[in-house]
Amino acid sequence: MRAAAAVVLAIACGGAPPPPDEGPAQARERMVREQVEARGVTDVRTLAALRKVERHLFVPPEMVPYAYADHPLPIGEDQTISQPYIVAFMSEALRLRGGEKVLEVGTGSGYQAAVLAEMGAKVYTIEIVPTLARQARARLARLGYRTVEVREGNGWAGWPEAAPFDAIIVTAAPPKVPEALPGQLRDGGRLVIPVGDVQQELLRITRRGKAFEPEHLLPVRFVPLVGGPR
Repeated sequence: MRAAAAVVLAIACGGAPPPPDEGPAQARERMVREQVEARGVTDVRTLAALRKVERHLFVPPEMVPYAYADHPLPIGEDQTISQPYIVAFMSEALRLRGGEKVLEVGTGSGYQAAVLAEMGAKVYTIEIVPTLARQARARLARLGYRTVEVREGNGWAGWPEAAPFDAIIVTAAPPKVPEALPGQLRDGGRLVIPVGDVQQELLRITRRGKAFEPEHLLPVRFVPLVGGPR
């Protein structure tokens, strides 16, 4: 997943490793309790998924000590894994109840896809960077996420042959909403996407027949969505 803020080392962000006697499970519980629940995320499926997915398995080895810290982390290829709170907020904003078909644009390391799978979704995820796509596919398969399908390609076009989707999540910011994506929602489906250049806003767009209703959720800062319309 690609995420908020510039790519920087965790130490430069003020992050610190967990206490030496704290294992990944304890660090993950503390992450959910202090970074996610404390900021108002209440969706049961979202919280359960964040407690289950082993975030430290989705970051490079040198970032493992900072995997549960309260900021994004670099994953290579000038991309990042999102701050845990942003993953939680966007996941909750999708309003999943289990059994949905979800498109993710921007696979990154595969962490967001794993969270969505743990929430009961069938996930179609697209990554434009070949190295990241291959790594995420292998990682998700190794961890047993059989309800996640990874494609290497340009996410601006979506995944038309798998549409319609109950929900779409975009984990990097285009300057405007890619034209193809809203039309790949089913009626009642939700698109959660950061939009903008210097100033960005997280939107939720709900399809109502032929109309698309936008909601402004919060200001954010994501890396740009690579690719562009073709």
